Amino acid sequence: MRPGSDSALFGAVLHELIRHDWLDHEFIDAHTVDFDLAAAAVTDMTPAWAAGICGVPAARIEEAAEIWGTAATGMMLHARGIEQQSKGVDNVLAAINLGLATGKFGKPGCGVSTITGQGNGQGGREHGHKCDQLPGNRDITNPEHRAHVAKVWDCDESEIPGKGIPAQEIIEEIHAGTIKGLLSICFNPAVSAPDTNFTSEALDKLEFYAVIDFFLSESGQHADVVLPGSLHEEDEGTSTSGEGRIIKINAAVTPPGEARLDWQILLDIAERLGRGGHFQYENTEEIFEELRLASAGGTADYRGATWDRIEAEHGLFWPIPEVGHPGTPRLYEGGRFFHPDGKARFHGIAWRESAEVIDDDYPVWLTTGRVVSQYLSGTQTRRIKALVDQYPEPLCEMHPRLAEHLGVVDGDLVTVTSRRGDITLPANVVNTIRPDTVFIPYHWPGGKAANQLTNRAVDPISKMPEFKVAAVRIVKAVGHTSTTDVRELDLTEGRA
Repeated sequence: MRPGSDSALFGAVLHELIRHDWLDHEFIDAHTVDFDLAAAAVTDMTPAWAAGICGVPAARIEEAAEIWGTAATGMMLHARGIEQQSKGVDNVLAAINLGLATGKFGKPGCGVSTITGQGNGQGGREHGHKCDQLPGNRDITNPEHRAHVAKVWDCDESEIPGKGIPAQEIIEEIHAGTIKGLLSICFNPAVSAPDTNFTSEALDKLEFYAVIDFFLSESGQHADVVLPGSLHEEDEGTSTSGEGRIIKINAAVTPPGEARLDWQILLDIAERLGRGGHFQYENTEEIFEELRLASAGGTADYRGATWDRIEAEHGLFWPIPEVGHPGTPRLYEGGRFFHPDGKARFHGIAWRESAEVIDDDYPVWLTTGRVVSQYLSGTQTRRIKALVDQYPEPLCEMHPRLAEHLGVVDGDLVTVTSRRGDITLPANVVNTIRPDTVFIPYHWPGGKAANQLTNRAVDPISKMPEFKVAAVRIVKAVGHTSTTDVRELDLTEGRA
């Protein structure tokens, strides 16, 4: 698919489901609302229309719709590709529409689910790692949710802060001079944030920057103070998988040298800030016990997940509303969803373009992502020789047709330029990419950082940056560049 065209594809599939009546009317009527809104939005989203946007043949879209619409069971799993866009929420809601329309929720072998990008990505989302959350998937702006958590924390509700600002906005506010100090933990925005040149400038503008990390990351090199923390192999706690299973993690080794456990560092910081009375924990089990109480009654309810049960039963599925409850391996069984009326919501998703599209000056699509031998910003994996040997530096994946027109063969250096920066790296000529698109993995720092090129535009709801869609131009970096103007090429066809 052409980068940024996901919601057009999903809309066309829903159009076909409706046209052929491949719908679960009983499920729609009993367990959902607003189907009419979703249907109205896709009235004109024919497979032929979507093919012109996505570059996927209309017949393949029709085939996919039939397979999904006529199958008794089916799961749709998506990773970060459809989320890390300026319209990521639209994409995800359009995907959910397809599951609701065919009744593929709450039953064995069914569901529409995200595959999180890192270990405990699910657990972090449930308990307040985002600036608008409180434990248990609670909303920090909801008075009842605030009151519940304040009681657990033994503080006045007014002491709980209001909704904060997300990561990308923090960087923007640092640049603007509004935020002057930052404490970050295991976060490497100098590599992983979009427009890394802008990000590095922001980190250098801080009056004070402290980093807690287990290795000296590229962001740590901008810091005033670096506190050596711990890896998960060195600590005890829980992680929650993408399937909602709470898993016990036991320490295998102790932190080396003067490194300390992250939670102990945070307790000491709380003490120095005069709030140590709220952080009187002797071990991680005591921290988890508080989390059980704070999450109780929330949609991600851990109340019945005792420390011993999690380990003895090899994990428990939330929600677990009371001790002795077996857990909930399958959400929405029985057709009840997490809205006051118990019904799921369809959404009318209109098509809109990405924040940046190709044009005469930047005629090729860029998308970024991962390679299997590297992880996130590479702070760990770029130190492991066997993994580095598999993929020692970023490559620019491109289709043979694009390579031919650029006068490039596999291994030649190419310079890829966006409106924000440029990067020079070897070409990797492959058939597994569209002729109008290049792919660069983002795990490397400095002059090899793919995020020099990416766009800081964010989704208006999730505030997720547009990592997956940017417009670039490409030239051969050594010798002579192609005399062919890429703007005149037909690069819209699918794989050769």
